[in-house]
Amino acid sequence: MEENEIAKVVVDAAIEVHRTLGGPGLLEAVYEEALAFELSSRGLNVQRQKAVPLVYKGRRLATDLRLDLLVGERVIVECKSTAIYNRLFEAQALTYLKLCDLKLALVINFGERLVRQGIHRVVNGLQS
Repeated sequence: MEENEIAKVVVDAAIEVHRTLGGPGLLEAVYEEALAFELSSRGLNVQRQKAVPLVYKGRRLATDLRLDLLVGERVIVECKSTAIYNRLFEAQALTYLKLCDLKLALVINFGERLVRQGIHRVVNGLQS
């Protein structure tokens, strides 16, 4: 699957998770786990809390980057559960994309009353 095809499945799954769990108010980890389950049940390969080694000036750092979800080995999904969304989350996702040499991330804020309003696409050279 291509990035945009994966993203469509992720968006549908996120809406299902939000609706089934009753909306906002739960911890980020709850939404992350439920979304991982939902995506796996839809046939996608999902890696949760994926550790990505970081190298700084030729030296591997002791601390790995942690992705909330890596879906289909192509799309990063960062789960949030906050009443006040911060655009910094998107800058963070763009940094993750660059470090992982990937093209698409979705930042999903399950803290919104309607989760669709909390879905933000972040691209790194992805063609529409």
